[in-house]
Amino acid sequence: MSRICELTGKGRQVGCNVSHANNKTKRVFLPNLQNVTLLSDGLERSFKFRVSTHGLRSVEHNGGLDNWLLKTSDAKLSTRALKVKRELKKTQAVAA
Repeated sequence: MSRICELTGKGRQVGCNVSHANNKTKRVFLPNLQNVTLLSDGLERSFKFRVSTHGLRSVEHNGGLDNWLLKTSDAKLSTRALKVKRELKKTQAVAA
């Protein structure tokens, strides 16, 4: 599995370890990914995602999974998240 958040697109970053003698060696900063189950109010289902803790806080701040998916651009979302977003839009179009 790749180390990329399925909702925010946050991935690994590359940097350097710097010693006291100012020697620099390459290193990788990995995002803090968690396996979470998020509930969709519009679809009345739960979905499992691999989300960074920063992304999880953002979802909670925006009022849940449904609001987050509708506000986020398609470029940042994974294919699984895009599928959920399409289903959500479809159910909202039928309800309206």
